[in-house]
Amino acid sequence: MKLPPILQGDSLTRLLQGAAGGCVITLIVGFGWAGWTLQSNAQKLAAQSAASAVVAALAPICVDKFQHASDAKATLVALKATDSWKQDTFVEKGGWATFPGSQPNQSVAEACAKMLNEQK
Repeated sequence: MKLPPILQGDSLTRLLQGAAGGCVITLIVGFGWAGWTLQSNAQKLAAQSAASAVVAALAPICVDKFQHASDAKATLVALKATDSWKQDTFVEKGGWATFPGSQPNQSVAEACAKMLNEQK
């Protein structure tokens, strides 16, 4: 069986070089500009999105629990007097960032403390 001229000698080399170059360019364009992503990156982004959604949903509840606690005004003064890097621990110890069936959530406590500090 005789091979076509494009699959013989230098033509075959050029054909394979063109295919390899096209593959590389497709990968660069796809991952660089077209938004392709690996499964591990997609899973990581989904986990981060879920965690931020939980914080966004639970932080206002934490603030409400804080504000409806007994002696809330004095506790707010104590929170604002606490160093900024210790305020999430203050909220955790107060139990405002603890929800039924779970442990205190530090990210929720941090967001709660930030929201409380922004209030007057």
